[in-house]
Amino acid sequence: MSTTSEVDQAAAAASSDPAINPNVPTFFDKIVSKEIPADVIYEDDLCLAFRDINPQAPVHFLVIPKNKDGLNRLSNAREDQKGLLGHLLYTAQSVATQEGLKPGGFRVNINDGKDGAQSVYHLHIHVMGGRQMQWPPG
Repeated sequence: MSTTSEVDQAAAAASSDPAINPNVPTFFDKIVSKEIPADVIYEDDLCLAFRDINPQAPVHFLVIPKNKDGLNRLSNAREDQKGLLGHLLYTAQSVATQEGLKPGGFRVNINDGKDGAQSVYHLHIHVMGGRQMQWPPG
């Protein structure tokens, strides 16, 4: 391992930027710990679903893992997290059904990194519906 890699790794570990250091707490971690209120519509041992504070559709909610475990972005997912990722998607469709979106359908979106317009570095799934979605999305 080169010195530059060690320096880069040390800088990343010391960073308070959740885009660089996946272990830095985010706004969503504070929602999970109930430090910040949210309009929670579903919760189990693994995940939490709550309404988006800036909805882009009549129904717009997020599904997040309760324990981020390094999942600050989808591109950082590990093989041992496949079960959790499946659970998050299953929960997204289950809550969409609960919210009345199943007959007409809904959109599921995950933003990843800067180019994917990710604004909170805690993996989250957007579920939107209640109107006709447009394509391309942006």
